[in-house]
Amino acid sequence: MRELQAPKGVSEYFPPRSYYFEFVRQTLIDSAKISGYQLMELPVFEDTELFRRGVGESTDVVSKEMYTFDDRGGRSLTLRPEGTAGVMRSVIEHNLDKLALPIKVWYSGAFFRAERPQAGRYRQFYQVGIEAIGLPDPEIDFEVIAIADRAFKSLGLKSYRLDITSLGDAQSRASHRIDLVEFISKLNLDEATRARSEINPLRLFDDKREEIIAIMADAPLLLNYLSKESKESFAKVQELLARAKIDYVINPRMVRGLDYYTGTTFEFVSEKLGAQSGIGGGGRYDGLMAELGGDDLSGIGFGLGVDRILLACEAEGVFDSTLNNSELSLFLIALGPEEKVFVSVLLNDLRDSGISCDMAYGDRSLKGAMKSADRSGARYSLVIGPDEISSGNVLLKEMRSGESKEVRIASLIEFLTPSNS
Repeated sequence: MRELQAPKGVSEYFPPRSYYFEFVRQTLIDSAKISGYQLMELPVFEDTELFRRGVGESTDVVSKEMYTFDDRGGRSLTLRPEGTAGVMRSVIEHNLDKLALPIKVWYSGAFFRAERPQAGRYRQFYQVGIEAIGLPDPEIDFEVIAIADRAFKSLGLKSYRLDITSLGDAQSRASHRIDLVEFISKLNLDEATRARSEINPLRLFDDKREEIIAIMADAPLLLNYLSKESKESFAKVQELLARAKIDYVINPRMVRGLDYYTGTTFEFVSEKLGAQSGIGGGGRYDGLMAELGGDDLSGIGFGLGVDRILLACEAEGVFDSTLNNSELSLFLIALGPEEKVFVSVLLNDLRDSGISCDMAYGDRSLKGAMKSADRSGARYSLVIGPDEISSGNVLLKEMRSGESKEVRIASLIEFLTPSNS
């Protein structure tokens, strides 16, 4: 019988590395929550039309990478390749745009793209994203970028770069498009590339083929066509980043991979990763809500790649020995069958009081049980035999230092409560 394995290109995490994955994800979420963002839990699949209209027909995501299927009712559904379109659909459907603005939400979970698997590029990958919908303030642009930067710094990352640009407003893009289309019309392009450029000429700036990069080197840049309003907004974002001491580099050729971006656009790049160096990015998407049938409200957000950020953390060595990959406070060992019953009840009482703890199961020797205690990563361990039960006293061993302290069993909860331990 063939051995069953996970599908190719799926990122999955199991102990002990899953602890670090969760640590990264929660750090990203915490940075959003302290800025007033609230959870939005999204469907893993949506109507295919949502992504065709919201993400853009000319993008690789829609034209090549989506996992699309018909359900039993013949409806075309797609596993979500990104989060913003789903958030906007939910905001419109549930009339959240009628509430106080801006709407500020965060989301987290698995996303899916049929890409060629390689290090840092998966067919199932994980993101934490935020969206701020309803107001065009450059101060919100700054806030969104700062939330990501704060999360990276909280993780201990240092070797990353922030690239920013502006894709302007409708007036800016209309002026730029005239000259860009004329420039592209003189290029020798293959039929598929020409077709993509006719849908969205900006897509050629995102083409990674060396020959396309070379012929686009002298193409007119949108940053030079910004309207007065777009120029002032982008200048304000730069001013705020400078005042907050968040370093950045202006990258006038950055367009990102999705068609809905406008205005402020950004990407964080790890200097420790290889070809897949982008660890997160986003931008403003004025016009997306109207395109999906809602009010014409502004919005900005990001998607941060948990998988790549974990790889960046590992490459920089931020997970040193001071970061314990266990949340256990205590590991208990019973010396006999009767003591095992006592320890099971004690374990339950400790957990009821919020103490994270575990015990040695099975009929292991004391030596084997102590090895389990070491592997558990618990801060403390204790051995309970008949003498400990009769006296009510135990020796609590601090696993890192090896030091022991006598504690009353009745006082364990008080001793191990986080504020006291």
